[in-house]
Amino acid sequence: MFDTMTMTKVVGGLCGAFLIFLLGKWVAEEIYHVGPSGHGDHAVQGYMIDTGDDHAAVVVEEGPSFEERFAEANADKGAKVFNKCKACHKVDGANGTGPYLNGVVGRAVGAADGFGYSGALNAVVETWTPEMLDGFLKNPKAFAPGTSMGFNGLGKDADRVNVIAYLQGLGS
Repeated sequence: MFDTMTMTKVVGGLCGAFLIFLLGKWVAEEIYHVGPSGHGDHAVQGYMIDTGDDHAAVVVEEGPSFEERFAEANADKGAKVFNKCKACHKVDGANGTGPYLNGVVGRAVGAADGFGYSGALNAVVETWTPEMLDGFLKNPKAFAPGTSMGFNGLGKDADRVNVIAYLQGLGS
């Protein structure tokens, strides 16, 4: 297969490539040095970009309120978005990996019969109102730190209100 000379050439080539990589890294750090220079001054080199008045108030435009978005929700679209939830949640009254969700809107937190909750939700909310569900579905881990729900959340406002409308239409 490989004789000794071929193996020596391969190992030498790899070592040479690694040496060139290290020398390139050293040269790049010398040219584009960011941080203490090692010459007594600890100033970071860089450029200051003037963006205008630093004390100007930042105006954040807010979109429609939750109530306005929820009034326009589409339960049929929510049923399609709910497909992301079906891996863990059921709507037939049976628990899956997560608790069943039929009747969840207006239900007390932790009240799905037969499901063992982590307890993190009880510290945050008492009843699943549409507003609370919106906050939870946006980012479960941030809404209720310690929750065992591993889902990252629904980033789109329309998806969240549509799912909540779908769940509200299911009843108990």
